[in-house]
Amino acid sequence: MANTQYLLARDTVMGAEGSAFLTDEGGKQHLLFMLKNINTSADIQSEDMKVVGTRIIQEKAAGAKLSGTATLYYCTDYFLDMVLEYIHTGRMPYFDLQITNNDPTTTVGTRVMAYYRCKLSGEIPLSKLDAETSMLDVEISFSVGDVQKLEGFTDPAQLGS
Repeated sequence: MANTQYLLARDTVMGAEGSAFLTDEGGKQHLLFMLKNINTSADIQSEDMKVVGTRIIQEKAAGAKLSGTATLYYCTDYFLDMVLEYIHTGRMPYFDLQITNNDPTTTVGTRVMAYYRCKLSGEIPLSKLDAETSMLDVEISFSVGDVQKLEGFTDPAQLGS
């Protein structure tokens, strides 16, 4: 049997261990204390390339679309205020996000990602009532202008074998 190495369970990162901060255009930081989950992604855009002499269609990277979604408990007006500012003034506020994964039980350390020039997109709830739930939440979507890794995970201190 081959000598195989594998990740130990202790080095999987717990989803609730971390934090997210929103920085508004005035530079004020807000802890997103009401956050249930947040996901950001890069959608790599591609273009097909055809060339004489082959039937193979190749792909070339042609850009990346950065976006995110978040589910929040219904107890903050940060995002509602942005929507209302846009509706009443025509000016859409931008914000920055900093998301940290920090599970102290792992040996892989901390990852800190920064997202710049974020802007709300899609459908943003304004009011909500629901007789079927005891804890209201809302989902938001946003676009991202730029991303940087401020701190990255390290390799695990030990692998299983």
